[in-house]
Amino acid sequence: MTDPLGSLFTASPTLVTWIMVYIVVQRLAELVHANRNTKRLLREGGKEHGADHYHYFIFLHSAWIAVIALLVDPQHSVQPLLLALFVSTQMLRLWTLASIGRWWTTRIISAPHFDRVRRGPYRFFSHPNYLVVVLEIAIVPLMLGLPWVALLFSVLNAILLRHRIAVENRVLGERG
Repeated sequence: MTDPLGSLFTASPTLVTWIMVYIVVQRLAELVHANRNTKRLLREGGKEHGADHYHYFIFLHSAWIAVIALLVDPQHSVQPLLLALFVSTQMLRLWTLASIGRWWTTRIISAPHFDRVRRGPYRFFSHPNYLVVVLEIAIVPLMLGLPWVALLFSVLNAILLRHRIAVENRVLGERG
């Protein structure tokens, strides 16, 4: 029996391998950062909203990474345009995180005395981080030759985001 991930982690890493490593490391780092912010915001009087659906996002994103890792051909030729789009989404992600700063978490934590961020990409979009995720969930599998993964996970993500954005908009509306 062959190791399904063995080909992804070859002796000489390919661009595909580096992209997958980047995604895993980036997501884990975000979770650490988000959990730190979540704990602090809760200590400062914040309340979590929409916790009932949070685990679905964790499952979706974990499954997205796992399916790509299991199915991707590490020798796949990455199209420069899709790679450039992916890099652009990562720049938007950094701008978003830098703009929201201490308020950024993967959960919805709010309190009436919390500031509402209106700088950076938040001047143009209500939910720039969700835009990054929507683009990323589609672009990465397309870039790696897995269009059906892009379609399937984009649809599932849209279903979850529809509910989450409604919850978040209601909570943000309470803050003015």
